[in-house]
Amino acid sequence: MRVYVPLTLPGLAEAHKAGELGPAPLRAYAVTPGLREWYVSDDIEELEYAALNRAAIASLRLIAEDPAAPRKRVVVALDVDDAAATAVPGSDEAGLGLVALAAAVRLKVAAAVHVDAADAEDDVRAAAAAVGAADAGDGDAQAAVDGAEDHDLLWFGVQEIPGLLT
Repeated sequence: MRVYVPLTLPGLAEAHKAGELGPAPLRAYAVTPGLREWYVSDDIEELEYAALNRAAIASLRLIAEDPAAPRKRVVVALDVDDAAATAVPGSDEAGLGLVALAAAVRLKVAAAVHVDAADAEDDVRAAAAAVGAADAGDGDAQAAVDGAEDHDLLWFGVQEIPGLLT
C-alpha cells in the first residue's frame, strides 16, 4: 500500500537526521474505502493522487502551526504492508484517506519525496494563513487554499533530501 506522510521542511530535516519517520502512530494518507467512495473513481492512479493531495493539505496545516517553517508543502511517499496502516475514521472531509502507521518507517525505503517549487511559496504562505478559516467554511479562505493546490508538488528521490534542506 502506498501511503503519503505530510511533513514540513523542518520535519523532513528531523526525519533525515533520525533516519526514520516516526514515532508511531504515524499519520499518513492512503487510498481508503472512505476516500474511494468520496472520490468516486476506480482508477488507482487518480485515487493515489487524491491521497497525495490530502497529505499536501495536511502538510499545509502543519506549516500553519509552525511560523518558522519554510512555506513549502512536503509529503513523503512510502510503500508499506497493508497490515501496517489502519484507516482512521473521519467525521468530516479532512479525515478522508487518513491512516495510522503502527510503527516508525526507515526513511531510506521511501519511494519519493514531494515538495513545492519556489514559485509556490507565496500561494502556500497565503493558504497556510487561511487554512483554519477554510476548514470552518469560509469561502474566501478556501480560495486561498485552492491557490496552493493549483501547484503540483515536485518529485524527488530520497537521495536528494540533503539538497532540499539547504
